[in-house]
Amino acid sequence: MGKASRRRRTTDDQGAPSRRQRTAAVPYVNRPFEGLPQETEWVAIREILPAATVAVRFAEGKAPEGVEGATVATVLPMAWPALHRADGTVLIGTQSGSSTGDPSRDLAAQLLAGAAVEPGSAVQHVPAATAETPRLQDLLDTSEPLEFVVHEGFDFWVEGQELDEEGQASLDRANESVVPTRRMSALPSAYWVRIGERTYIRLVLPDDEDTATDALARLHAAAESGLGEGTRLLGAFRACGLLVPVFEVPADSDPADHEEALGAFGTRYATALASKEALTAEERRARSGLLSRQVTLR
Repeated sequence: MGKASRRRRTTDDQGAPSRRQRTAAVPYVNRPFEGLPQETEWVAIREILPAATVAVRFAEGKAPEGVEGATVATVLPMAWPALHRADGTVLIGTQSGSSTGDPSRDLAAQLLAGAAVEPGSAVQHVPAATAETPRLQDLLDTSEPLEFVVHEGFDFWVEGQELDEEGQASLDRANESVVPTRRMSALPSAYWVRIGERTYIRLVLPDDEDTATDALARLHAAAESGLGEGTRLLGAFRACGLLVPVFEVPADSDPADHEEALGAFGTRYATALASKEALTAEERRARSGLLSRQVTLR
């Protein structure tokens, strides 16, 4: 084979650009849910919540024929990317499916795929999104606040349906795997989590991760980064361009025990975030320590 034959083709047999050239790669988006109301909730449902849902509606002129809205969930049975129930309900799983570097575009592709299949069908594979695939910001009605619901288990999978003995046993097994998680009220997107014999509070901060890290460093250097006696800031996750600090709290404590302290932390954090002063040497050391304990999700 000659060199010319081995070169990558850029046109098809008719001289038009080849498929490889026509399909532009999806650009990486550091904060894929920026521009959607409740960005922190979108990050939480995709990255840190075990069982949660939110009902969404399509924007005017964007709804596929016969479908007005859908339910966005953490995961679906068999890790399906999407499901179109026999009753017409469309569901998608945020923690399954392909990833192109823009989760918003990936989820939009799942949403459209779920709406397109016949009712009573599951979508087991969604073709990778392209630069032409719309994003959630393009498809969804964002005029009203959304209600993100944290569930104790996956009963929402079968809402309104009767299960046989085998199906109920399968659902029970799935429910047993769910980490106990409860929403807290003192700050948005804060969650009490019990894992084994240890208890934590996870908080999705709404600010750019670098800015949020600086604010946490200021608090940590001042010994003000915890939630009171018996608690400590362990570190943070980086998720979809935002920071998710993780606090360890007494193992036998309940969410209500920490609401006041969490609200006070929010006030301290806002003050630290607003500071325009350069980080001191001690704050820089605190920042380095926080960075060493950060973990990137996905």
